Amino acid sequence: MTLRHLLLALTLTVWTVTAEAADDYKQDAQYLTLRDSMHHAFNDGDSTRFFTHLKALQDYLLAQNDLHAYYTQRCNEIIFLMNRQKIFEAYKLARELSKELREKKLDKEMYMAYNMLGHINRICGNRETAKECFYEVIRRMEKEGYYESMPPIYMNIVNVEMGDNPEEAEELLEKAKKISEKYSPERVFDIETRKTVSYYNRGDIPRFLEGYKAYRQGVEEGKSSVHGRTMEIYYLASQGKIDEAVAMARKDLGDDGDDIITLIYEKAGRWQEAYEALRKEYNAKDSINNVVLTNSLQGIRDELTIYEADHKTAKMRVMALAATIALLLTLLLALVYIMFSHRRHMRQLNKAYQHALESDQMKTAFIQNVSHEIRTPLNIISGFSQVIADPSLTNSAEERQHMSKMMQKSAVQVTTLIDEILSLSLIESTAVLHLEDRVAVNSLLRNVSQEYESLLNSDTTIRVESSLPDDFLLTTNRNMLNRVVSSLVDNAVKNTQQGSITISADRQPPTEEGLSPLLTISVTDTGTGVPEGEEERIFERFVKLDNFKEGIGLGLTIARRLTEKLGGSVALDRSYHQGARFVLTLPTER
Repeated sequence: MTLRHLLLALTLTVWTVTAEAADDYKQDAQYLTLRDSMHHAFNDGDSTRFFTHLKALQDYLLAQNDLHAYYTQRCNEIIFLMNRQKIFEAYKLARELSKELREKKLDKEMYMAYNMLGHINRICGNRETAKECFYEVIRRMEKEGYYESMPPIYMNIVNVEMGDNPEEAEELLEKAKKISEKYSPERVFDIETRKTVSYYNRGDIPRFLEGYKAYRQGVEEGKSSVHGRTMEIYYLASQGKIDEAVAMARKDLGDDGDDIITLIYEKAGRWQEAYEALRKEYNAKDSINNVVLTNSLQGIRDELTIYEADHKTAKMRVMALAATIALLLTLLLALVYIMFSHRRHMRQLNKAYQHALESDQMKTAFIQNVSHEIRTPLNIISGFSQVIADPSLTNSAEERQHMSKMMQKSAVQVTTLIDEILSLSLIESTAVLHLEDRVAVNSLLRNVSQEYESLLNSDTTIRVESSLPDDFLLTTNRNMLNRVVSSLVDNAVKNTQQGSITISADRQPPTEEGLSPLLTISVTDTGTGVPEGEEERIFERFVKLDNFKEGIGLGLTIARRLTEKLGGSVALDRSYHQGARFVLTLPTER
């Protein structure tokens, strides 16, 4: 679903709560003219007309002392900006709305501000924050008795949860249905239709067909649903009429149908066409994200100019401004680098995706993980950059330091993700590595330790313990050895919440006569450990024992494959049970 269509649907939700103020004026010719003029400008996307008519309508509503309707129009202003992909400006207005409602103690209307913040966070990919906002809307609606308007908010949460937690989404649909049956029966049919659509998405075709039959009966009774076109498209696909379903999706849904077309091709096993549809969908989303990013950066630059003009006379504030400028420029360069790196490596990502199509389960996990692992740190960087740019920022030095650490960590996450995918591609395409570098092992281990020290939890320490002299040199491939050790340390950092991580190095006698001595490098942690029976599976591609951990399950795979090309081996030490210990073994002579 495109950004614009999403927010046009949101408009209907904002207008559903009944105002408590006297509404006799709503039949007045002046009010109807102002309202209709604003609506037409909104639908046409005409900024000049919209803001002019909106201001006139807001003034009229204030004169009528209808604060509920007035703040509803304030929400429509935020919605219009989101439709125009002005996310930074919309975020500022939502913050202002929340602050004004709190200052005026208008608790009954506070749900509006939370609703706006929920949609802004959802657009930016902050799924958990969006859910928190929507649940707060429901809590406040329950308190004020706005039950008839709660089902659309539940549907907002369903849209957030459906991809990752279909069971929870189905429970929310049931809650929305029960509330609608009691307070707004006209919504029941649309909720049932949405549930039927989810059956097809989950591959439950029998339940989908049963729901479709009920849907058609409702249509014959004069009912309608915003999901009706999707139902008809999925029905054609369920009957094996794939090409007809795809043609209907392209005709009736336009760009909004790309994700539906991809799903239809996947269910039909037509992988090449599914890939092409998915690539088109990614390109469309990438275009929207670029527009949002550009507008957000422009908003940051505008705020920076205002901030400089207002505070240039104060020495301390000038110093703060200089620090802010430096930080924003750094963030800007980081965002530009990430964006161009993302484009430059799309071929490698597509290649990784092709490998994932070897099985349906692996394919689905790869798409979801890559999308989540890239979007989440980017949104953290973008979100904190917007907060730092706020001229009313009063955060303490510790809070700003926390924001900086989170943005650095997010940048490392994106870089690590791309490095893992590129490393896997390099392994597949390189037959033999050049093993001619003379590597100071102790120095390499200390460098890796320092790189990850800033990413540790406050309750975790990292240290290097080596029995090797500092002048001990190993003939190998420096970059690949560094990559192997970094992958093992990265795995330990992700799985250790408190305790310690120890990087050890030692020389061992040869296992057989005539062979060279062995170098062993071990990474030991006090983390969650590896369950019995999973010792080898963890080295397979895309395997993650905890799906909530960062990464896409390639680190240990890359470590083992690179170690084999270096002439050594890496394995889990099964005798250690206080966490996990991975032992890397390499020959010291060639």
